[in-house]
Amino acid sequence: MQHILSLLRKAVDEYGMINEGDKVAVGCSGGKDSTLMLLALAKLSAFYPKKFSVVGIAIDMGAGMDYTPLIELCERENIEFIIKKTEIKKIIFDIRKESNPCSLCSRMRRGSLNDAAVEVGANKVALGHHRDDVIETFFLSLFHESRLNTFQPVTYLSRKDLTVIRPMVFLPEKDVKNAVRRLDIPVLFNPCPANGETERESMKDLLSDLDFKYRGVKDRIFGAIERSNLSGWEKVTDKKDQSENSQN
Repeated sequence: MQHILSLLRKAVDEYGMINEGDKVAVGCSGGKDSTLMLLALAKLSAFYPKKFSVVGIAIDMGAGMDYTPLIELCERENIEFIIKKTEIKKIIFDIRKESNPCSLCSRMRRGSLNDAAVEVGANKVALGHHRDDVIETFFLSLFHESRLNTFQPVTYLSRKDLTVIRPMVFLPEKDVKNAVRRLDIPVLFNPCPANGETERESMKDLLSDLDFKYRGVKDRIFGAIERSNLSGWEKVTDKKDQSENSQN
């Protein structure tokens, strides 16, 4: 956990993700990424200089997911945890019968999460995207949209007056997997009919093959993203250094 907290705090500090008095709603899918992030943020809140609170929020799609292990984990760690029930699964698969459901499902789950965050008085929403997600999204955008783009570490949603943060952007997926195994963190079974059949899974396989052939290529790709002029990837610490240099 010390290694996880170190990289998580690095992202929080360098991108100014958390301020004094923040209430952070952590989107909990029950998967390894969001569950580890919930636990890590709760532990960070105990000693971080800027005091903040954490609440876990699970969006129940109505697909029959059993949240019992996650509920028990939050009870042991004294973490506030809320389940918001929806009919997303029914709408997407039964009513609309979407052939490519992932994009719409993602938007609906994100909207429900943001609404739930507002309801509990949170001003920040934390999503569990790790470093590999950054790289995969970059290549998905390049291949399918002809754009050099990926999601930002911090994004402000003016319509909801919420700030979305991604504290795990420096964490490689292999580190997440190792931490979940070593810490015996529960990972819930995902009953979604489209689970494991997404375009992102194909991109993950492609990048894994590239990293095997060209050792360390994912590290170099992420470094290139950090050093690029992509919107939202300028670090707060870099801005501070530039301001101080201009004054001098």
